[in-house]
Amino acid sequence: MATWCPTWLHPDLSLHSQRLSLLLLLLLLLGPPTTPGMEDPAFPHMGESSQPLPRACPLRCSCPRADTVDCDGLDLWVFPHNITREAQHLSLQNNQLQELPYNELSRLSDLRTLNLHNNLISSEGLPDEAFESLTQLQHFYVAHNKVSPHPTPHPTPASHTAECGEGTAGAGRCHQDQHTVLPQLSVAPQFLPRSLRVADLAANQVTEIFPLTFGEKPALRSVYLHNNHLSNAGLPPDAFHGSEAVTTLSLSNNQLSYLPPSLPPSLERLHLQNNLISKVPRGALSRQTHLRELYLQHNQLTDSGLDATTFSKLHRLEYLDLSHNQLAAVPAGLPRTLTVLHLGRNRIQQVEAARLRGARGLRYLLLQHNQLGAAGLPAGALRPLRGLHTLHVYGNRLERVPLALPRRLRSLVLPHNRVAALGARDLAATPRLAELNLAYNHLASARVHHRAFRRLRALRSLDLAGNQLTRVPSGLPTGLHTLRLQRNQLRALEPEPLAGLDQLRELSLAHNRLRVGDIEPGTWHELQALQVLDLSHNQLSFVPPDLPEALEELHLQSNRISHVGPEAFLSTPSLRALFLRANRLHMTSIAPEAFLGLPHLCVVDTTGNPEQVLIQLPATAPRQPRAGGP
Repeated sequence: MATWCPTWLHPDLSLHSQRLSLLLLLLLLLGPPTTPGMEDPAFPHMGESSQPLPRACPLRCSCPRADTVDCDGLDLWVFPHNITREAQHLSLQNNQLQELPYNELSRLSDLRTLNLHNNLISSEGLPDEAFESLTQLQHFYVAHNKVSPHPTPHPTPASHTAECGEGTAGAGRCHQDQHTVLPQLSVAPQFLPRSLRVADLAANQVTEIFPLTFGEKPALRSVYLHNNHLSNAGLPPDAFHGSEAVTTLSLSNNQLSYLPPSLPPSLERLHLQNNLISKVPRGALSRQTHLRELYLQHNQLTDSGLDATTFSKLHRLEYLDLSHNQLAAVPAGLPRTLTVLHLGRNRIQQVEAARLRGARGLRYLLLQHNQLGAAGLPAGALRPLRGLHTLHVYGNRLERVPLALPRRLRSLVLPHNRVAALGARDLAATPRLAELNLAYNHLASARVHHRAFRRLRALRSLDLAGNQLTRVPSGLPTGLHTLRLQRNQLRALEPEPLAGLDQLRELSLAHNRLRVGDIEPGTWHELQALQVLDLSHNQLSFVPPDLPEALEELHLQSNRISHVGPEAFLSTPSLRALFLRANRLHMTSIAPEAFLGLPHLCVVDTTGNPEQVLIQLPATAPRQPRAGGP
């Protein structure tokens, strides 16, 4: 029988025949060709992958979209060299970069956002030619590039082979001496792209900007230059020429001595706080008719540095902060649109009605920590402010509640004054008052008229802490939610002053001289809504009986309590938090049955007692409260 032999191995066949045989065998193994109409588009063809091709992305960075490259917080010392040309948003913040290489940026002509926050970039590291090709750039962030005199040591070259490898831009900087003092970002770029919308150079050492840094930018909206070293000499007069769409300009925390001229007329928010400004030149704000918020606090403004025209042209101004200056009077020429006027911490001794007549729309007037004495707010001084909502005059020298206050006033805050008496009609002109704060004055019970609060039917919060009261005032408004009487000289509690306060939710009686025997029976009877009761820092020897049923939080710390009986909390089934620290409790001072019937109790604080206190809660308690030690 003959033996079959593969034709491509037969020794007598020519080389040509062997090649043809090999080709035929390959065709048989691969199978018949697929007709075009029968192809399955869902099935991968030979040489193809079912996965999309990976995007080109710099090492260790992330590229969530084709136009976005995120290299945030990677401790990079050099600019990534393989960023895709299609990148529109590039984040390099929180790294150690020192410069922008022109050859890399010149490739990124589509870039819209460049974020360089918190690096080590100096003025030399921002060459003007670096921005020549960035004709589409809209958002430029280079804040917080201050260089420490003792910079963080560089990583070893071995750990940064990829960033500092051959051909990487700026690779030579990987071998800098770790103790080299690097230059600062002290001069802004002379040229930024015309397409810019937002520029943030805050928190650097900038002392100078140029006409084309921010000028000739028709789309520019926001410029942030706060926390730099800019003086008026570093701001050219035409710094914003041709950029008449800027709405926000922040120049706070610099070294300006007067309000810069030629500011954009489109401004809506201007931040100039924390400078050395002593004067607003005449006409400096005459073109800023769109301005809504002006921040001038923490400067050196005096009355002579302002005049009647300073603010008169600001027909849209709503917020003006002049606090922490050296003003002795309320500025003249305030606009009618003003809503908030902050004049705290000046040297104002008297408020004149004429100065407020133009600001009839004012709702919040803040005059705290001035030098307003007995005649500081004469009767009718605030009468032009018919819509006034809040008046802050704490920290002055007022001896009585100002008379003839606006009838619509809702909040009167005047603690830390010298008010020693409340007459029957002192508060009669403000029937809509919801908050009254007279804390830390000189009020004595004998000089608080029993009808002083009679007209205050809308009052919800009354603060009389830190006075010289020996008893709870009578005639309190029945709609009160919060009553603060801590740090007085209360020696007794009676039912009558608290009668009718069925909406009271919080009552503070801390730091008084109360003993359990001084709390008359029925004192808590009508406080049906009371949730928080503070009796800390008194002279109580045990838990007062018959506490309000709705009580959720009870403060009894720093008293003389040495025993808690089994019926101490029978009247408070809603109790959630109990504070018994710094009393005279010992290990077994709390009866085992004391917390029965308190299913919501979750905090029991007994720290600071002579011994660690044993606490037993019923099984229904949500979690074990904290038991304190000595």
